[in-house]
Amino acid sequence: MDTESAVALNTTMSAQDQAKLKMEVDTFNKSIAVNGRTAQQSLGKDDFLKLLITQLSNQDPTSPMDNTAFIAQMAEFSSLEQMTNMNSNFEKMNSMLSSSQAVNTIGKTVDIDLGDTNLTGRVDAITYGDNPQVKVGNMYYDMKQIRAVYGN
Repeated sequence: MDTESAVALNTTMSAQDQAKLKMEVDTFNKSIAVNGRTAQQSLGKDDFLKLLITQLSNQDPTSPMDNTAFIAQMAEFSSLEQMTNMNSNFEKMNSMLSSSQAVNTIGKTVDIDLGDTNLTGRVDAITYGDNPQVKVGNMYYDMKQIRAVYGN
């Protein structure tokens, strides 16, 4: 076979194919973690501690950090840790209150919002957890869907 009769391969991509490929690559790059870590919008207590340790390990030995600056950073770290613990406790308390509220509906008649219609029925059982549900008939519904509770 001579070179003149060989089929020429088109190795260039159309502008549309290039744009589609660029969009797929950008989407993939945004979805993967950077350096094995997912990007976050805020710093947590672990990040703050890493910064403090890095700062201490890289400080100039002939001019160490001012005591008041060091104490202020430690106080900030302590405050951050306490706020994180408090937030965790509030989340637990919210879960307990939601479950308690669900328990109080057992045996009562409720109106449940199903979007375009309402369902009225008696609560036979509930589920616990962060998102408790009530059982009316043979179906479970989120507590958020309850519009009214009637005492029996």
